[in-house]
Amino acid sequence: QVQLVESGGGLVQAGGSLRLSCAASGRTFSSNAMGWFRQAPGKEREFVAAISWSGEITYYADSVKGRFTISRHNAKNTVYLQMNNLEPEDTAVYYCAADLTNYRITLQSADFGSWGQGTQVTVSS
Repeated sequence: QVQLVESGGGLVQAGGSLRLSCAASGRTFSSNAMGWFRQAPGKEREFVAAISWSGEITYYADSVKGRFTISRHNAKNTVYLQMNNLEPEDTAVYYCAADLTNYRITLQSADFGSWGQGTQVTVSS
């Protein structure tokens, strides 16, 4: 059974930092792209960042570019999202997702077949 578990969320002041982790179990994702998405209250889920299976290619939403960094450690089956200079607009539930198709990178949430339960990030002004 594939399982993704996020951790690292919390309450932080504007300008602060958080590091989210997503631990995968049930199978290895070393051949699969991973992504982070977020959903704020009353808004649709949106793409935040994605990383290729090797970690060599990354994509970011314009709203987080230069502030967030996605990375992965395949030996630990874990993906990370380092979030710096956080803004109140970053407040949302953050979800980790895995693309179950090997050797593809996609930014479309519909292409990600496995999702975590989400972790809350709240940024106070």
